[in-house]
Amino acid sequence: MSLLLANIGPSATGDAPLTGGGVISLVVVGSVFAALLARRRVPLEVLFLGGLVVVTLTGVLTPQEAVAGFASRAVLLIATLFAAVSGLRITGALDWVGGKLLGSVRTERAALWRLALVVPVSSVVLNTPLVAMLAPVVVDWCRSHKVSPSRLMIPLSYLVILGGVVTLIGTSTTLVVNAILADLHTKGGYAAAVAQRVTELGFFEITWVGLPVAIVGAVYVLLVGPRLLPNRTDMIEQLGARRREYLLEMLVQPNCPMVGKTVEQAGLRHLPGLFLIEIDRDEQIITPVAPSDSIRAGDRMVFTGVVQTIADLERIPGFVPAIDMTYEFDPKLRRQRRLTEVVLSRTSPLISRTVKEGNFRRRYNAAVVAVHRNGERLPTKVGDIRLEPGDTLLLQTSTEFVESHRNSRDFFLVSAVGESSARRHDRALVAAALFSLLIAWLCVCGISGDSIGGPLSVLFANKPEAIAAIAIVLAMIATRCMTASEARNAIDLQVVLTIAAAIGVGRSLESSGAARFLAQSLVAGVESLGLENSVRSYVLLAVIYLLSSLLTELITNVAVATMMIPIAISVAVAGGNDPRTFIVAVALAASLSFATPVGYQTNLMVMGPGGYQPRDYLRIGLPLTFLTAATAILLLPMVWPFDVR
Repeated sequence: MSLLLANIGPSATGDAPLTGGGVISLVVVGSVFAALLARRRVPLEVLFLGGLVVVTLTGVLTPQEAVAGFASRAVLLIATLFAAVSGLRITGALDWVGGKLLGSVRTERAALWRLALVVPVSSVVLNTPLVAMLAPVVVDWCRSHKVSPSRLMIPLSYLVILGGVVTLIGTSTTLVVNAILADLHTKGGYAAAVAQRVTELGFFEITWVGLPVAIVGAVYVLLVGPRLLPNRTDMIEQLGARRREYLLEMLVQPNCPMVGKTVEQAGLRHLPGLFLIEIDRDEQIITPVAPSDSIRAGDRMVFTGVVQTIADLERIPGFVPAIDMTYEFDPKLRRQRRLTEVVLSRTSPLISRTVKEGNFRRRYNAAVVAVHRNGERLPTKVGDIRLEPGDTLLLQTSTEFVESHRNSRDFFLVSAVGESSARRHDRALVAAALFSLLIAWLCVCGISGDSIGGPLSVLFANKPEAIAAIAIVLAMIATRCMTASEARNAIDLQVVLTIAAAIGVGRSLESSGAARFLAQSLVAGVESLGLENSVRSYVLLAVIYLLSSLLTELITNVAVATMMIPIAISVAVAGGNDPRTFIVAVALAASLSFATPVGYQTNLMVMGPGGYQPRDYLRIGLPLTFLTAATAILLLPMVWPFDVR
């Protein structure tokens, strides 16, 4: 047995019965996971905050321990990184990256290989805002080159995810892991040999395994992915000019010039990318609609069609969307409105409500024009559709809507139809320079910050990463790269609250002994197989990695990282292995979600624009999951040997 195990002491390796606090912790964690698996519409942060309150009121944690996550340096770093990346977006620096990415490409194969360049970019830019910026660029390129978005959107998400594990700040998951490690290390209670290994990850520490995993995964996406990706030509407009087909319900008002004309005479028969499904007239349904059918005032006409044609259709006087009667049809006032596409997130308050119940005018000063749900035939009573995550809505909004709600947690993607939002291009170089300075600062802090002496020690010693990020954000505000309100709006409060609360819930597993109990049970089960020590260590590592990966696919990366780190450390200790190996295993497994659209935000973000169904992720993502898992499990003990001597 290793010297590590010898130095741990009997308290960590002896039998640890499950205490009452441990039972409470396991029940709370199990309840949170069950609620997530059941797809309850309760926001993620509410679940974890509720769990944190329960373990605190029952005495498992003290109030001081419960709120420690809210003061974590890593949590503060995550929040400020959201704001820093927003500075790149607002100034157009990320737009420039997107334009250069596919600007000169002409073929699908070349575009796919060019997308591989996002791997190094995503290693230093948080995944979610990067995909939010690049997805519209890729879709526009597909439309102009008659390529189905289904050929490129999943590769975009996967390549960004792979790049995220190359450095510490590529994904919020690794930052979450650091926050948990900082909390556990501060709390103490470990033997000296273990405490030395339960410390925060360095900036490039994960790179030793993350970079090879990213390379192997990228090769798979580039060479094998095209054979498995769907090619949905109905997603292209006109030879595929049909990017997304919305369900649209229009009302014929008395002043409409089409009243009294036939469908053919009104020009509704051969509109490009638009099909008239039925006419609802005084509770009489006319379907299929013939060219000779007349149009009357009060008719509700149901179409399926693409954005461009819908935008033309709604310009006809007296012909207005009937889904939401708050739609503004006065010509003078409509000049102050625009069409906007949004994709609903899992945390949107609109989920499970019907379009009518959504009350878009009160919530967003917007009116619903049309609805798209990929891969499903929607009922023709559009107002009765119950909204789900990933639904794409076409809204009539104010001109300020895009900027006001681009970073809202209610939506994954927000994009204007037609003209693009204004950018502060004169500040792009300044923002890029400041962000580059931040990356360099974080690199130095992570590599050798504590060893730097002299006048520079203040800048690099004692892990000042969060302060460095705050300083750069303030510099962006001072140089007019963004305003203070834009910086505040860029911070994903849901992510920050979830992480802070989950740190407390995860701590309850460790402090109550529940994590140790689970670990000892797992180790005892593996030992009963009679395996050699080296083989047993690999089996334990594989179990922790694959369990983390499975839970990530079913639930969400943040939840899995916060729950599995204490368990992974306990398993390593109970098995006499280096905790560092198991810590990085969880960090990688919780970051690499490919087999489902719900495991990682970027997968859900590309689902609507790419026209995907869940089985598409399973077909291409499941082999990638096993490939990256095998690569990581093989390399981890080479970088961090099981036996620490």
